[in-house]
Amino acid sequence: MDLDFTDDQSALRDTLRTFFEKESSTAAVRAAEPLGFDAALWRKVVDLGLAAIAVPEHLGGGGAGFVELAIAAECLGQSLAPVPLIEAAVANDLIASLSDAGSSSSGERDACLESLTARAVAGELLATVALRPATGDLARLVPAGAVADLVAVLRGDELLLLRQPDRGPAAPGGAVHNLGALPLADCPIDTEHALVLARGPAAVRAHRRALSRWELLTGAALFGLGSKALDIGVDYVMQRKAFGVLIGTFQTIQHRLADNAIALDGARLLSYEAAWAQDENLPTADTSATMAFLFAAETAFKTASEVLHFHGGYGYTLEYDIQLYFRRAKAWSLVAGDSRAAYAQLAQRVFGAAPAERAG
Repeated sequence: MDLDFTDDQSALRDTLRTFFEKESSTAAVRAAEPLGFDAALWRKVVDLGLAAIAVPEHLGGGGAGFVELAIAAECLGQSLAPVPLIEAAVANDLIASLSDAGSSSSGERDACLESLTARAVAGELLATVALRPATGDLARLVPAGAVADLVAVLRGDELLLLRQPDRGPAAPGGAVHNLGALPLADCPIDTEHALVLARGPAAVRAHRRALSRWELLTGAALFGLGSKALDIGVDYVMQRKAFGVLIGTFQTIQHRLADNAIALDGARLLSYEAAWAQDENLPTADTSATMAFLFAAETAFKTASEVLHFHGGYGYTLEYDIQLYFRRAKAWSLVAGDSRAAYAQLAQRVFGAAPAERAG
């Protein structure tokens, strides 16, 4: 495993850092609240081809991989860019892979899927993925569901593609208010107008793969968020004085900043290892993605929380930027659900069921 960037990947990182720093200032992030979506910025992201960067070239995408997408996610996290790049990239990859898998018994279905795939990859339609299987006729807390045109959702043993005619960037609807200013929504399922992408075990596998890719990219974004929060903390403690001296000279603060920096290095390593494992199609790819996501979520929140506390009471005020990072460090990870349950499931995947469970 070699996680050093190629020259092209380094150039991509530099370009995207400059782009997001310019286009997604903290003022722009604040302006996009409470929905958490900047339509003008999204159009610029689409024009860069970022949401389709991992889609094969013969389907209109960039033909790159998930390492490149992780680079984009990291840069997005550093600037808190209010665009659903991760969700759209995962959905485009999912839809494109199933569209490219072969024809079904319905020529009309294939033609419709081909058309929707082309429009999603081109950025004409915004697609997303429901992380949880549907409950009855409702997909709950869908990331980017308030602004998406297309939603891929697992319902029973069918993977469905829903068209949302009353939603999208021009007419957001049904947003669920949340602390992190994310365009979450509960999306109703109209089975009469839903397109079946896959059935049976193939549907479950495709959804699981999409979820793991969402995890690794969100982990990369959380690492980016945490690294920027750390920079904010270092800058603040080297300016703020207490008892006539800079608080950055206090050993307790120095030690906590150093611990966070080391943990963030680990989060970065896990994130890019997970992206590399996806690109190499390794059997451990899904497990690596979950590990990267959980560790990055924990590390980003701890870093943002401690930096906020270094600010004292100022950290909780809206005028200071650290609260933007603190709120999103918590909210981004909660989209996937309870981390304790995720850790338990991860342990079962790595080590197998507990003896009592096996005996039962």
